[in-house]
Amino acid sequence: MSSVTQNSSYVSPKGPWAKLFMVLLGIAILFGSYRIYQHATSFTVGLDYFSEDFQKYWMTLLYIQLPVLFAMGAGIVGWLWHTRDRHLDKLAPAEELRRYFVLLAQILVFAVVAYLTASPFTEADAAWHQVTVRDTDFTPTHIVLFYFGIPMFIMAGVVAFAYARTRLPQFANRISLPFALVVAGPIMIMPNLGLNEWGHTFFYAEELFAAPIHWGFVLLGWATFAAGGLVVQILTRVVELTKVVGTSESTEGSQSHAAASVSA
Repeated sequence: MSSVTQNSSYVSPKGPWAKLFMVLLGIAILFGSYRIYQHATSFTVGLDYFSEDFQKYWMTLLYIQLPVLFAMGAGIVGWLWHTRDRHLDKLAPAEELRRYFVLLAQILVFAVVAYLTASPFTEADAAWHQVTVRDTDFTPTHIVLFYFGIPMFIMAGVVAFAYARTRLPQFANRISLPFALVVAGPIMIMPNLGLNEWGHTFFYAEELFAAPIHWGFVLLGWATFAAGGLVVQILTRVVELTKVVGTSESTEGSQSHAAASVSA
């Protein structure tokens, strides 16, 4: 992908807000449908991992969603790398500003998926274990949370990071530590998920929020503190580009007005 620095007619950059709305709507429908499915089947066919119904209605979902999410994430990141801009030194300010709008939209998607994963579905998992017996590591809430929500959470962050690395000079020329920490947060809690299940299997039958096997999950909370640094990095550059683009718009308007006056 190449960038054009000069245009015969100036076009003000626009954000992908319609596409963002469609993506958020799709996420809402997807997570909402999963929540309805949970409510309808968890207590009817989701209590016994060893039953045929559980294998049919729940394990089938796990076997489908993990490969699909992995293939989707790998495909998007691969496409971003294959189509990366190899001439970022010639990137026009208006185009760079437009790409920041796209990045901000992706970060918003990342934040929405993070909320849906960490709030309603995580709390549902804790409530589930407080009222039912944990027979195996595969439960209706785990299949949604650990094998769907968190992988989507990770995928959204990695895709946004890859976009910034391949489309924006500020992030292509060096690794942004705040961005890396924000994206690494959900990845770093994955080892603790294994510890959590091992601990609950042998030591903690009850779901105690303050149990030592839960302490590792604070890494995700600590990683979110880096979001402040990322916001500063992005908005600082957006302000600079806005001033440049605003000047270009004023110049373009003045030239058009002058040309019209001469013609008249």
